[in-house]
Amino acid sequence: MNYQETLNYIYESAPMFQQVGVAAFKEGLGNIELLDKYFNHPHKQYKTIHVGGTNGKGSCSHTLAAILQSAGYRVGLYTSPHLVDFRERIRINGQMISEDYITQFINHNKEFLDSLSLSFFELTTAMAFNYFKDENVDIAIIEVGLGGRLDSTNIIQPDLSIITNISLDHTHILGDTIAKIAYEKAGIIKPKTPIVVGETTVESKPVFINKANEGDSQLVIADEDILIKSAKVDNGWMFDTEDYESIHFELGGYCQTKNANTILQAIKQLRRLDYNITEEDIREGFDNVCGLTGLMGRWQKIADKPLTICDTGHNVGGIQQIVEQLKSISYNHLHIIIGMVNDKDVSNVLKLMPRNATYYFTKASVQRALDEHELSNIANNIGLQGETYKTVEEAYIAAKKNSLPEDLIFIGGSTFIVADLLSYCNTLNFN
Repeated sequence: MNYQETLNYIYESAPMFQQVGVAAFKEGLGNIELLDKYFNHPHKQYKTIHVGGTNGKGSCSHTLAAILQSAGYRVGLYTSPHLVDFRERIRINGQMISEDYITQFINHNKEFLDSLSLSFFELTTAMAFNYFKDENVDIAIIEVGLGGRLDSTNIIQPDLSIITNISLDHTHILGDTIAKIAYEKAGIIKPKTPIVVGETTVESKPVFINKANEGDSQLVIADEDILIKSAKVDNGWMFDTEDYESIHFELGGYCQTKNANTILQAIKQLRRLDYNITEEDIREGFDNVCGLTGLMGRWQKIADKPLTICDTGHNVGGIQQIVEQLKSISYNHLHIIIGMVNDKDVSNVLKLMPRNATYYFTKASVQRALDEHELSNIANNIGLQGETYKTVEEAYIAAKKNSLPEDLIFIGGSTFIVADLLSYCNTLNFN
């Protein structure tokens, strides 16, 4: 098989949660343990950091990778979902896995892979772990796919575990309360392994404390020890910390100050584990996270006139931060391109959205996408007004046509809406 045929095989033989949702989710570690044994436990050949949580785990994973790269480590990074290119999921020092490696991995192991009824995530996790071994990484940052306790990544024995925060998301799989979701996320806490939790609530905190105590794991609750002493918007963020002055963070979303505090606490733990990370490495990683790792879609500016921003925030916790940030921007009129997937808390997300905006209701090119007319009907009942568009491209073209240079266009509601937008923008740049 060539590369495109290999990709088709991966997508068709292993259902992707990104596309079909819960039908692609497989509970339990049986398959990944069989894969791990078959490939001779590749993740044991390098150090790992495990990153879970509801929101912010992608930003934290990429920023930690950028800092460790700056410190001279050869760093593997495994994240999901991808936005434009499947290969975004698996990187080393910012460089995506090669098409040739993907093709050879599948072709050489196809008979065994076919013998298992694999999910897409199980297959890609095994591929990532093997790639990092074959390419001799020093450390791999592994982002949890969904939940934690039963996630395919949870066979690793990391140097450090991180849980960014907990909010209600994927409740049909992880549970319908904060405590239940926290229990699933806390499943990545390993015995005698330090754990940094970015944010806690009354419901989630006891869950993390109990799990850490069970395994005699050092627990650091980052929001009880704020290392950032001041922060201001400055083409991203500029903050002074307990240890450093004038750290610039390239990521500009409101949520990033909390993420930065979690990252700084994680760095303190890594230094205690004898990781060689200097102040200059920390500055470089925060300042150049996108360039060093290829991160996209986090309060990302697409254009200046009109100012056009996209963000992958897609649940109540993420949208709350986005709406607050929209309030802080001066503009003539607000245009919002929005789409969601059909397993999210659509009504409660839409209730948070500003009323004084023109909406462009659309759907992403994934099977889970909520029909744009159904989304529009729900939104209209809440008081949000606008037109429907079959694709993100059509919605974006319409918003640009209707906007003045002093207006603001925001695109979001789903990771996959942002993915379609960036794919379209890439096509424009390519042409």
